[in-house]
Amino acid sequence: MSILLSRRALLGAISLPWLGGCASPLPLNGTAPVASGSAPDATARLLDSARAHGLDAYRQLSDINIAYNGQWRPLINRVQPEVVDEGYRVTSEDRLLPAAGVVAQAHRGPRGSKQVLWRRGEGGGEGSGQGSGQGSGQGSAAQLGRVAVWYDGVPSTDTARLSAAAVVAECYGLFPLGPLWLAGRGLAAQRAGTERVHGRLCDVVQVWLSPGLGMVARDRVALCIDREDSITRRLRFTLEGFAGTRGAVAEVDTFEHQRHFGVLWPMRSYEEVVHPLRIPAHDWHVTGLDVNRGYGADALAGPVFTGLAAAPAALSTSRR
Repeated sequence: MSILLSRRALLGAISLPWLGGCASPLPLNGTAPVASGSAPDATARLLDSARAHGLDAYRQLSDINIAYNGQWRPLINRVQPEVVDEGYRVTSEDRLLPAAGVVAQAHRGPRGSKQVLWRRGEGGGEGSGQGSGQGSGQGSAAQLGRVAVWYDGVPSTDTARLSAAAVVAECYGLFPLGPLWLAGRGLAAQRAGTERVHGRLCDVVQVWLSPGLGMVARDRVALCIDREDSITRRLRFTLEGFAGTRGAVAEVDTFEHQRHFGVLWPMRSYEEVVHPLRIPAHDWHVTGLDVNRGYGADALAGPVFTGLAAAPAALSTSRR
């Protein structure tokens, strides 16, 4: 009987939109501190982690090319079908231009191909934006970012799919790079105690991300930074850029780190939604990785990658 009730309760809960009423592990209520008001020890700890991940080498990377394969967990597609897009997002070739804030993704799945081009905006106010560049509140379209999506070569005009794709693309800059993706952006940061991640004691640093993850002015990210080696072991983050995930919080744990091209990369990652419900979401691993091919954003600006961006990412057996 208890199993039946739990299942009924779960199915009833996932039929509802996300609600932010109960206590969130990363509340956005109140005013974020300005960067100049950040706690110096929080900023220093974030920099420690960025250096441990290879900050100097990262700054020499003009383009990053990563291939992934992954598996979606049961139920998550019912909860967030636009974000998961399970029929298209199984394998992915990602192209990052860090200096330009560009992430492009070529997904493939049983239903076909999905291509995404996302360029982060310049910043924004307290408002949020939705859709393919139509900002609201105090953040204009240019401030929040630009996104384009193609399904099987055909441009999409579905505003929900566009805003969800923008969130996913920005997250896939954050996930492999962690503190490197945040370093040098003048973001406000504060310490938030400690927690254990898979038995390792970590310092928690919270960062107010502006612009946020996707078409939104602000999100909040917590990094769990290993006390011993300064590696970021967990990322916890709000998802305010898509109406269907507003009020939700998710976590990504990173594993099997390897150093390539002077940068430390998580070769395996695992994601869970942790608020308002705890739901396993996604396992994925790196199948290809190379850098500095020398292309620009024009090679990413269509329904397929072109020029030097086109070849699949290759994972070298040697570590540099």
